[in-house]
Amino acid sequence: MIEGVKLKPLTVIPDERGRLFEVLRCDEKLFKKFGQVYITTTYPGIVKAWHLHKIQTDNFVCISGMLRVALYDDREDSPTRGRIDEFFVGEHNLSLVVIPPGVWHGWKCVGQKEAIVLNVPTEPYNHQNPDEYRLNPYHCEIPYDWESIGY
Repeated sequence: MIEGVKLKPLTVIPDERGRLFEVLRCDEKLFKKFGQVYITTTYPGIVKAWHLHKIQTDNFVCISGMLRVALYDDREDSPTRGRIDEFFVGEHNLSLVVIPPGVWHGWKCVGQKEAIVLNVPTEPYNHQNPDEYRLNPYHCEIPYDWESIGY
């Protein structure tokens, strides 16, 4: 796995009323600090990529729908530089994905319905000076094919 990336399977606790699952706790090793909480969605077949943050760590879980998440390590000092990781996460594989600064990331909604993603980044969004860098998902130097079926 890419250096610094974490994937934590989530435990679902069902009962007669519904389900509960903890995503991230302040008393676990994965937690760094709180910046904000937001929800984003992606329609079926749509790619949201490539994104990179130089300061913040993303901590996200797909709470509805399914995503194919791809990560690319382009950090010069990383022992996993050049590596690509791919995960299928969502309602059929509830997992917290932790992405450290400097790792390019994105996803494609691979289900039949809109994917809903909850993100708890370590930094609040700065509207005047965003910590967000982007590349075109189809025309860039990252060796990844969003149109493939993932294998």
